[in-house]
Amino acid sequence: MSRSSSESSGHLFPAPEKSATPAYTAHIDGGARGNPGPAGYGVVIQDPAGHKVAELSEYLGHRTNNYAEYQGLLAVLKYALAHNLAALKVISDSELMVRQMKGIYKVKHPELRKFHEEAHQMVRKLEHFEIRHALREHNRDADRLANEAMDRGRSQK
Repeated sequence: MSRSSSESSGHLFPAPEKSATPAYTAHIDGGARGNPGPAGYGVVIQDPAGHKVAELSEYLGHRTNNYAEYQGLLAVLKYALAHNLAALKVISDSELMVRQMKGIYKVKHPELRKFHEEAHQMVRKLEHFEIRHALREHNRDADRLANEAMDRGRSQK
């Protein structure tokens, strides 16, 4: 989606359209054991040809799974902007976050609303952005990285 098409339609995320710029793909996952509990996120970024270019993960302390999901999204958006990636497709197993980012669901929690707004500000700097939901089994590498981040946090105690 080009920015101009989203602005003219009145929706930030209308139906995906072909981008003139080849898109990078990011699989993201966040989780918390106990919810809230030890939390972390994992991100796998692939170039337009499907080659892995980065893996990101972080232990987040005692947080909720929704907090962790948003931290994964923010991490990949920061990476995209820092590395001049103009087009990004995000795949997440968090149906809630995906629907919130698309404007289907409202973001009621004040802390998540702050992250949601920060994500939208970064998305506006990209030429093209898509976000979609996938089942956990289609997001295995990001899930593995999120679990490794949570394990790191447990070993720090």
